[in-house]
Amino acid sequence: MEGNYSKNKFFLVFALLNMAATLVKGQGTRVGFYSTSCPLVESIVSSTVQSHLQSDPSLGPAILRMHFHDCFVHGCDASILINGPDTEKTAPPNLGVRGYEVIDDAKAQVEATCPGVVSCADILALAARDAVFLAKGQKWDVPTGRRDGKVSLASDADNLPAFTDSIEELKRKFAAFGLNARDLVTLVSKW
Repeated sequence: MEGNYSKNKFFLVFALLNMAATLVKGQGTRVGFYSTSCPLVESIVSSTVQSHLQSDPSLGPAILRMHFHDCFVHGCDASILINGPDTEKTAPPNLGVRGYEVIDDAKAQVEATCPGVVSCADILALAARDAVFLAKGQKWDVPTGRRDGKVSLASDADNLPAFTDSIEELKRKFAAFGLNARDLVTLVSKW
C-alpha cells in the first residue's frame, strides 16, 4: 500500500506540474524570477506553509487543491483568491476549498519584506509546492513571474471537474489542459 500511495503521489505532482507548466506559458515565467527583487520570497513562503501545516496538517492537501482549482479556470493566476460576490471563491465547486489563511499570511509576510513585488499567483504556486514537499513528496523548482488575474467570476468555475461528470466529460476537460487519462485517474482519485 505504501508503494502505491507514493507512486500515486508522484503522478499527482507530475500531473499538476504538467498542468501548471502548460497554463503559465506566455507569462515570462522562469526559475529565479525574484532573485534580485525579492530573494527571500521562497523561504518566507516555505516557513509560512510549514508553520501552518504544523498546526493543521490537513491544510497541505487543501493548498494543493486550491492551486489545482485556480489553475483549471483561467490558468494559475490566483483568481480563486479574489473576494467578492459571484467570484470563483463563491462558486459551488470551490465552497469546500480551504487554506486561504495560509496564502493570506504568506502574502502579508512577503509584502512586509518586498512590497508590491511578488504576485499572489506565485505565492500560491510556491505554497502548493511546499505543501507537497512537507508531506514527504517531491520538491521541484517553481518558475515564477506569474501575473495575478483581475477577473474572477463564479460562472468561470463551471468547467472544474465534478464528481457528477461522466468519464468522457472528465477526459475532455483534462485534455483541454494537456492532461491524459492517467493524470485524470490520479487527480480524481484524490478527491
